[in-house]
Amino acid sequence: MREYSTPLTIEIPSTGNLTDDVVVNAREAADKVVFSRRAETGAAGRDAAGDAPWQDVTAAEFLAEVSAVAKGLVAAGVEPGARVALLSKTRYEWTLLDYAIWFAGAVTVPIYETSSAEQIAWILGDSGAVAVVAETDDHVARVAGVRGDLPSLDHVWSFDDGAVTALTALGTDVGDDELERRRTSSGPGDLATLIYTSGTTGRPKGCEVTHGNFMFELGVAVDELDDLFEEGAATLLFLPLAHVFARIIQIGCVKARVRMGHSSDITRLVDDFGVFQPHFILAVPRVFEKVFNTASQKAAADGKVKIFDRAADVAIAWSRGLDTGRPSLAVRAQHALFDKLVYGKLRSALGGQCRYAVSGGAPLGDRLGHFYRGIGLGVLEGYGLTETTAALTVNLPDAQKIGSVGRPLPGTAVRVADDGELHFRGGQVFRGYWGNPEATAETLDADGWFRTGDVGEVDDEGFVRITGRKKEIIVTAGGKNVAPAVLEDRLRAHALVSQCMVVGDGQPFIGALVTIDPESFPAWAEAHGKTGEIADLVGDPDLVAEIENAVADANKAVSKAESIRKFSILPVDWTEEAGQLTPSLKLKRNVVMREFRHDIDELYGA
Repeated sequence: MREYSTPLTIEIPSTGNLTDDVVVNAREAADKVVFSRRAETGAAGRDAAGDAPWQDVTAAEFLAEVSAVAKGLVAAGVEPGARVALLSKTRYEWTLLDYAIWFAGAVTVPIYETSSAEQIAWILGDSGAVAVVAETDDHVARVAGVRGDLPSLDHVWSFDDGAVTALTALGTDVGDDELERRRTSSGPGDLATLIYTSGTTGRPKGCEVTHGNFMFELGVAVDELDDLFEEGAATLLFLPLAHVFARIIQIGCVKARVRMGHSSDITRLVDDFGVFQPHFILAVPRVFEKVFNTASQKAAADGKVKIFDRAADVAIAWSRGLDTGRPSLAVRAQHALFDKLVYGKLRSALGGQCRYAVSGGAPLGDRLGHFYRGIGLGVLEGYGLTETTAALTVNLPDAQKIGSVGRPLPGTAVRVADDGELHFRGGQVFRGYWGNPEATAETLDADGWFRTGDVGEVDDEGFVRITGRKKEIIVTAGGKNVAPAVLEDRLRAHALVSQCMVVGDGQPFIGALVTIDPESFPAWAEAHGKTGEIADLVGDPDLVAEIENAVADANKAVSKAESIRKFSILPVDWTEEAGQLTPSLKLKRNVVMREFRHDIDELYGA
């Protein structure tokens, strides 16, 4: 096996927990602004676009708010180690509750706000959550619909219905000494959060991430990414905090006292950038794709598409030149011109102060990486999973190779197994799957090596490249993990569906290829007055409508981000004889992907 490790360069605390950062911040820098949040204000206080102004929150104020809410959780009967779920979009109160849960000695269970009732029921039931803090009445209704099957669930609060105020009032009789006892009851080895991630069986598995996992991850990451977490820096968080990728930035900002804001309305994101002026942002590749495509479309609408295309080519050439020594004189001259005409406007769209972006969740691609560096925005691509508390590797401002996911973070080792699978070991690797020792044993070996399920390579300098996926989990361009089995099992339950394969790895949305059951089809055709074979009717409106209904039913089991947006009905079925199925009738995905690549490309407009 090929192995590479990066030595640990800092000392990781052996005591304490994540709440210590909040206490230390308030003690050492009480007046330091650590958050900017949307102010609670009526219509008279809003601007012309209807947005509330930003209101600063100091380190001392954040500690006071967290403590007050934590006391409410204690008064409500939330015991140390109990699980409390958060079901909400990214907002200031999400972060407030996350730390309040830890102050109470409890464990946070994040749930995507787009999750279906079935997913919510599974996560709440499997985790044994005693309380849920949701965002809206709709979220509360989803919980209420499954509450009869959740005997451990005692409380449901809602941000929009005054959860913070209610918990603060509830905890007025809890003393500071009791809260401090609760806050300090957890150590590095204790559970901080249960993050549910998709599995190949379709049931999300709860990843046990400890305080120590976060302390290791952020201890080395903040030190390595000091250009991001520098004095006076700020960032606007808009990715879901239910995802570990956004979560480590939240905790890193609190640790480094970097001012952080929250934005959940993507349609208002550019306006928020203009006001907030972040110094760095966190995004998935789909965001970078959208920014590029929007700029290109706008240029086309203004009759300047040739200028934009040339500017893009020059940016890429300029960035590639940096890797080979220095861009040519001609490229440097054109780059200087386009910096005034094009690149400056793109940087202004991010607020004008943004120097770096951290990309993860899915591969960014060589071309986009060079384009953004070429316009003056360094995109630092990294790699990690929920099971590894996010980043295992990352490109640094002074050590990067575009197209790679960077070197292992200090204290982290990587090896390439004989079959090409990447294994990692380090202090950020989780302790196992909640209540699932079998799955844990399959993923973690006795020496602490985590099997990623991804295939890759490591060069002589330690830079890691991801070359494929060993497991079947699909990762969309937006970084969403999707287990195809959930959708495929539901689709195959329809009488007309023989086989199906969910696709979308690296794509902007989930699609599906569907084959029709040759035994069920004749009866359906006769009942609907159709003549001809399956191949003759793949575009028939009635057949398409039938499959649309089957897809709609399958989508009920997943969130909107995981749902099938487009599908294609194929004229042939997949069989063992034709080589698409194994003897046990399991789908050979690599065979189908190869043989039906044209049909998949058509789903995405290629």
